[in-house]
Amino acid sequence: MSKFRADISISVDGYVAGPDQSLENPLGEGGEGLHGWVVPLDAWRRAHGEEGGEVNASTQVMEERQANVGAGIMGRNMFFGGGRTGPWDESWTGWWGEEPPFHVPTFVLTHHPREPLTLSDTTYYFVTDGIESAHEQAREAAGGGDVMIHGGAQTIDQFLAAGLLDELELHVVPVILGGGARLLNDLSPQIGLEQVRAIEAPGVTHVKYRVVR
Repeated sequence: MSKFRADISISVDGYVAGPDQSLENPLGEGGEGLHGWVVPLDAWRRAHGEEGGEVNASTQVMEERQANVGAGIMGRNMFFGGGRTGPWDESWTGWWGEEPPFHVPTFVLTHHPREPLTLSDTTYYFVTDGIESAHEQAREAAGGGDVMIHGGAQTIDQFLAAGLLDELELHVVPVILGGGARLLNDLSPQIGLEQVRAIEAPGVTHVKYRVVR
């Protein structure tokens, strides 16, 4: 049975992107520092078609993250960024170029319709009728594999609040951003999390939680 998983880097003060996000600086001020632990990894570089890289305690985490994923979901701001709203500029094909790193059907939450977009082995589907519809479409497309909720913060929070998330893994990075996109914002204290594991690695601590039903 498919599990719905979210996996995201986060600052110690709770932000997954810094302030003043824009098309020129999609992760906001200081946001690039959240990913300094992952970019040098061999497991990350292989997933992006590159060679070489480091092997350390984060390698296991990244390999598990990439295993058994049959579909993905993301919010419009993660796909487009810069706080853009309104109808699509269809010349925009995402941050990842002609070879996106997802390799599975990926569902983008939006208020504005757009035809599916295929780049290499990734097809983006634009979902206008809410997270429940995206949940069902991704579950079916995954074919028994897991569904990864890529982000951003608001999308993960929506799935968690709706009881549609099974696992949450936070990669806690020792930086303070002081503002930006905050994760776990204004959620009910009735949402239960059970810690599954914690792994210390260079520049990051990986903490995985199971969502308690």
